[in-house]
Amino acid sequence: MRRRPDVVTANAWEALRRVTPARIALGRAGVSLPTEAQLAFQLAHAQARDAVHQALDVADLATRLQPLVPGAQQVIQVHSAAADRLTYLQRPDLGRQLSDASRAALAAGANDERRVDIALVIGDGLSALAVDRHAAPFLAELMARIASENWSMAPLVIASQARVAIADEIGELLGARLVVILIGERPGLSSPDSMGLYLTWMPRRGLTDASRNCISNVRPQGLAYADAAYRLHYLMAQARLRGLSGVALKDESTGQAKAELAPAGNFLTGPDPEDAR
Repeated sequence: MRRRPDVVTANAWEALRRVTPARIALGRAGVSLPTEAQLAFQLAHAQARDAVHQALDVADLATRLQPLVPGAQQVIQVHSAAADRLTYLQRPDLGRQLSDASRAALAAGANDERRVDIALVIGDGLSALAVDRHAAPFLAELMARIASENWSMAPLVIASQARVAIADEIGELLGARLVVILIGERPGLSSPDSMGLYLTWMPRRGLTDASRNCISNVRPQGLAYADAAYRLHYLMAQARLRGLSGVALKDESTGQAKAELAPAGNFLTGPDPEDAR
C-alpha cells in the first residue's frame, strides 16, 4: 500500500520563520491554511482580545512597585473619566482625562511652590497584561540608571482606564517638568503584552502626539528592559538639558546603546561567540 502524500504544501520561504514572529510561509492545504496554522491564529486572536478586556489588579501592582519608589513616597491610584472598560473602548477622549475625583485629589496634594523633575505614570491602556508583566522589571532597570543622578521625583501614579494623554494632565497637576507614562499598547497577533513608553517635556492638557517621544514594544521578546531603559534615560537627560521633547528631540542613542549593552566576549568585542545574544 502506497503512503499518502503530505497534504500540506510547504512554502519556499519557510526558513525565514526562524527569524520573525510574523505569519509568513505557513504553507497550504489545498487552497486553505494548514490546520495547525489556523488554530495558532485563532489562539493569538483570543489572547489579543482577552488582553484588551483584562482588568489591571492595581493593588497588586502597587505592592510590587512600592519597593522601587525612592524614599517613603507613596504610590497614588487615579482613574480616568471613563467609568468602565466599555466606556473606555467607546470613548477614547474620556481615557485621556482624569475623573473629577482623581483631579481634585492630585490637585490637593500638589506642591505649587516647587517643581519636580519627573513624574512616572503607569497606565493600563489597551493591554493591562503588558504593564502587569513588564512595568516592575522595567522600572527596576530605569531606577538603577538614575539612582546616582539628581532627579527629583513626584509620587508614582497608577492610572486605570488610561490613554497616553492622561499623563500630561497628571504631570501638570504634580508640577513635573517631565512626565513618562508606561502603558499597555494595542495588542497584536504576535504580541498581546507589548508595553509603550511616552515622554513629554513640560506636560499640560491639550498637547498632541507631536510633543511626545515614544519607545514601543518593551518586552523580553521585543525591546529588552535594559535597552529600553537606556533609551528612555537618554531621552530624559536630553529633554532636561535642552528643554524640549517630541518631534524636536531625536533619539540618537542607538549606537551608544549597542556599545554599552553588548555582552562581554561577543563576536565584536572578544573571542567567544557563544556569549553573543
